[in-house]
Amino acid sequence: MARGVNKVILIGNLGADPELKYTPSGTAVCTFRLATSESFKDRDGNMQERTEWHRIVAWTKLGEIAAQYLSKGRQVYVEGSIRTRSWEDQSGERKYMTEIVARDIQFLGGQGGGQGGGQGGGGYGGGGGGGNYGGGGNDFGGPPSTDDDIPF
Repeated sequence: MARGVNKVILIGNLGADPELKYTPSGTAVCTFRLATSESFKDRDGNMQERTEWHRIVAWTKLGEIAAQYLSKGRQVYVEGSIRTRSWEDQSGERKYMTEIVARDIQFLGGQGGGQGGGQGGGGYGGGGGGGNYGGGGNDFGGPPSTDDDIPF
């Protein structure tokens, strides 16, 4: 029987500086907003652009590195999986949030502003196309098994 695949690959720009928090048990969790844009022609033949905003969550060491080196406007490659979590708010209403749980983050372009034209990774990654953090599965501990540790 075939199993499903839950893999997300995004390249976009940060909409704000990342936010780093720690769970009560001391696990790092970094969140940031990532904008991805696509161009298309409407039915009249005019070029249009559509921007989607994604909430990215990076745990443990990957989250600490993201918080240290990423900033608003920075272009990044994010690879991970999509997760939807739910909770009840103070009034008892069920709320849902869909997030991308990052497994790999690569810094692209310059150090900020969405500019840079492929100028490397700002010295963070040691050459090539930018810094590469995460991946491999061994360095990424993944999210805690319960929502009790989430600080927000």
